[in-house]
Amino acid sequence: MDTIFFLVLRRMRAPLLILIVVYAVAMAGMALIPAQDADGRPTSMSLFHAFYFVSYMSTTIGFGELPNAFTDAQRLWVSLTVFSTVAVWIYAIGNLIALLQDTTLQRAIAERRFRMRVRAGSRPFYLVCGYGQTGSALVRGLTDRHLQAVVIDVDPDRINLLRLDNQREFVPALCADARSPAALESAGLSHPLCRGVVALTNVNEANLKIAIAAKLLQPKVKVICRADSHEVEANMASFGTDHIYDPFDTFALYIATAIQAPCQTLLVDWLSGFGGEALTEPRYPPTKGLWVICGYGRFGKAMYQHLKGQGFELSVIEASPHKTGIPPEGVIHGRGTEAVTLEQAEIRRAVGLVAGTDHDADNLSIIMTALDLNPDLFVIARENHIQNQELFDRVGAHAIMNPSTIIANRIRIRLVTPLLAEFSTLARFQDEEWASQLVSRIIALIDERMPYVWEVMVDEEGAFALHDDEMRHLVATLDTLLRDPRNRERRLCAIPLLLIRDGERFLLPELDERLEPGDHLLFCGREEAHRRMDWVLQNIHALRYVVTGESPREGPIWRWIAAWQRLR
Repeated sequence: MDTIFFLVLRRMRAPLLILIVVYAVAMAGMALIPAQDADGRPTSMSLFHAFYFVSYMSTTIGFGELPNAFTDAQRLWVSLTVFSTVAVWIYAIGNLIALLQDTTLQRAIAERRFRMRVRAGSRPFYLVCGYGQTGSALVRGLTDRHLQAVVIDVDPDRINLLRLDNQREFVPALCADARSPAALESAGLSHPLCRGVVALTNVNEANLKIAIAAKLLQPKVKVICRADSHEVEANMASFGTDHIYDPFDTFALYIATAIQAPCQTLLVDWLSGFGGEALTEPRYPPTKGLWVICGYGRFGKAMYQHLKGQGFELSVIEASPHKTGIPPEGVIHGRGTEAVTLEQAEIRRAVGLVAGTDHDADNLSIIMTALDLNPDLFVIARENHIQNQELFDRVGAHAIMNPSTIIANRIRIRLVTPLLAEFSTLARFQDEEWASQLVSRIIALIDERMPYVWEVMVDEEGAFALHDDEMRHLVATLDTLLRDPRNRERRLCAIPLLLIRDGERFLLPELDERLEPGDHLLFCGREEAHRRMDWVLQNIHALRYVVTGESPREGPIWRWIAAWQRLR
């Protein structure tokens, strides 16, 4: 408020001073010029009457002569005063309109409104720095789960786009440089409900500075960053950044896992998706043969390293081979968009193709040309801009790598359902048969739709009914939570995936496992099952019914009806 107040005073100083001087001169003249009373006797106007008369004379038309009829000298002075005050008011109003249109004042007002909204927040939130493709996807994922987010971005067009987006929750946004500690403080970094800072700008150095500032100002706040190079990633890790995501290494590791364990990969894909969407088809990358990599940038290098580790034969096409770091005999000079270059890379006997250049048009051209030469290729495409999604869907790529989507999904899972990340890690140590059986169980529940994943914390907030004094004597198990509160003989369409108790982790816990305070559970199934399970956890009557099968009528009205029936 101080900034806005002094900004207004600074810009309106000259008009206000001129207005005060003109009013003072006008009042002084009215007080000094000789006047006459109703009987014609000489008199003078008091300063109070002069102030009163000049006040309404300058802003109205058709005023009267007060307190007595004016002399000719007074009327001449009034005429001069009218013209001067009107001119000054026009000047002052013009400056005021220009001030209201000033971008500095508008930004100061917007920043104050933003700070007030953040300060008045009553729910936990995450501070998202950068509202590009990754940031917008993450914010949508958070708000779809009714989680709060606060956004900072240096580009005003992106902030305006956020305000036009149809989000499920209101998202406060500030146009500022997130590298500034003052901007982070304004966005609620020190707020007790701030649960974490997510740096998602497209500049590694900016993400690094945001992480440093957040860790220095609030060491206990969780910091999640995007990093597109190993050097920046190592720098972030050196001062305690909680989670660092490299989209290229992440996707390359995903493909390597899909080659070794396609069923486990499909399981994680389904659980990591958006509940209710159509199920994705399983991917079966080739397990041996020649791969052709077009483009040896950040993505190409990551794919090269992981595929090389799998023992594949590799051929690299690069427009600037001297920058690749591969021995010259292992690189073919070209972009890969020409059939001649692909022929040199032996595309006809290849089993897989990676179109990983920085240009979507080149990647699309590479895929179309390669498929004409070898229709049996397993194609991996790098999509640099989400606007081209439909083109990549139609070109015939089996796997599409969009850096923004990958990072947004990984961070969304980490923030919305952190137990799912734990489950994914533990699932990697299981065999394909275990994953195949779990996939079959999920298919039987979800009816060709992505499963809905949720967590349950057995505490007073997450399971109020279990902590009620009247319910403490009841024995509640996992089987209890999976009973329908409308008909306890019917089971909910849900599967318990993970139980964490006292630091121990149990995959696919047994249904006769008794619930204990502090248990942390991960479920998957239909969204309707989540709502009914939450009903059991929060409503003592629903809990009593699913445990004992009894549903007594309670409340004053039901008791009155029961008493009336007994009297009859």
